Amino acid sequence: MRHNRSLNHLGRKSGNRKALMSNLATSLILHKRITTTVAKAKALKSYVEPLITKSKEDTTHSRRVVFSYLKDKKAVAELFRTVAPKIADRPGGYTRVLHVGFRAGDAAEMALIELVDFNEAALATTKTAKKTTRRGGKKAAEAPKAEAPAEAPAEEKAAE
Repeated sequence: MRHNRSLNHLGRKSGNRKALMSNLATSLILHKRITTTVAKAKALKSYVEPLITKSKEDTTHSRRVVFSYLKDKKAVAELFRTVAPKIADRPGGYTRVLHVGFRAGDAAEMALIELVDFNEAALATTKTAKKTTRRGGKKAAEAPKAEAPAEAPAEEKAAE
């Protein structure tokens, strides 16, 4: 029986699964976005988010702990130098899993997993999007246009 065993074994022995998660996490940190199966993406999310939380505190101990999981110097350096400062004020939820369809070969459900603060397209839309209410959203934008022609005849009368 399952009895609340939450870890997805991904059909692998523990050593192979640890190597897989380490490699996926390294790729995610270095490339900021990877495409994999949904099951692996969900497992990776629970694997990499504690490491990102650990990287907020830049100490020798936390670097060694993260290195013991990732086993890649470049990924650890990237995590502590570029990722950690950008997510310093975020209280969690550093990754996003987006379903992208099915793989052509075996119809496995595919997902895109990315670091949330490094998606330039999503950040650009949230910064430029203006919030409007149902009442007056369009009228408020048209109001200055209506005032400009009303003032023009008054200036012409003063000039004459």
